[in-house]
Amino acid sequence: MRHLAFLSMDSLDEFVFDDDLAVEPLRELGWEVASVSWKTDEDWSRFDAVVIRTPWDYQDAPDDFMRVLEDIEQSGARLENPLSVVRWNLPKTYLREMENQGVEIVPTRWGATGTADEIVAHVKALGADEFIIKPVISANADHTYRLTKEALEEMLGELKEVFKDRAYMVQPFLQNVIGEGEFSLFYFNGKYSHTILKTPKKDDFRVQEEHGGIIQAVEAEPALLAAGRRSIALLPNLLYARADFVRSVSGFLLMELELIEPALYFRMNPPSAARFARAFDERMRQPIAA
Repeated sequence: MRHLAFLSMDSLDEFVFDDDLAVEPLRELGWEVASVSWKTDEDWSRFDAVVIRTPWDYQDAPDDFMRVLEDIEQSGARLENPLSVVRWNLPKTYLREMENQGVEIVPTRWGATGTADEIVAHVKALGADEFIIKPVISANADHTYRLTKEALEEMLGELKEVFKDRAYMVQPFLQNVIGEGEFSLFYFNGKYSHTILKTPKKDDFRVQEEHGGIIQAVEAEPALLAAGRRSIALLPNLLYARADFVRSVSGFLLMELELIEPALYFRMNPPSAARFARAFDERMRQPIAA
């Protein structure tokens, strides 16, 4: 048996996850799987490969997290997705690159200093009555605010404190996030696998299950699949990728590319766990691209 580590966090008690569904298909292909916290003092060289799966607290210490990934790559274990991709995907400024290559994204203003004047200027330039402000490096909707222009002045003190030392982004709030939801498309080794639709609970805007979001499996319509293909085509061939979209009047807009530790929702598409296992095994039989 070859040895594989699923990189995780100390405790997942407050999270919904289903990576365990891939363990048996991987075992059948000759892989022994262990879940290992990224905060553990581990000898990574004892694993043939490490797949980043559920380290859903990395945003609290991104520099430490990156050092762990560097240790993994230097140990000789094969890291998936690779460190270079994680570095690119960690700050959401990668969306600017996608936009420059012709992908439609949610209109975004990028902030650096978090001063009151800068925040107000970005909101004014955006021209939206309701907007989202969140860190450039974030996960699980941490420090994500949905505000109206009228509520901005009251919240400026808190926003200045939260973003005083952290880059942030400001986007219009798209009502279709509530009206229809967010679509997530999943790809293994660059090949499309399945799609889910995430909708927030009543009186909320966050679609994550930890915040009460509702998840359902859906069949992706041709326009959504086309939007996904355009985005994935700009990436290197990766073990896994998740592309999140919202429908707008002009078509589907890319919200995020999740290339570090996306939930893969195997339970929403029963064949997907085995599909992932086969993609991983095939990948491990190929040399690492230079």
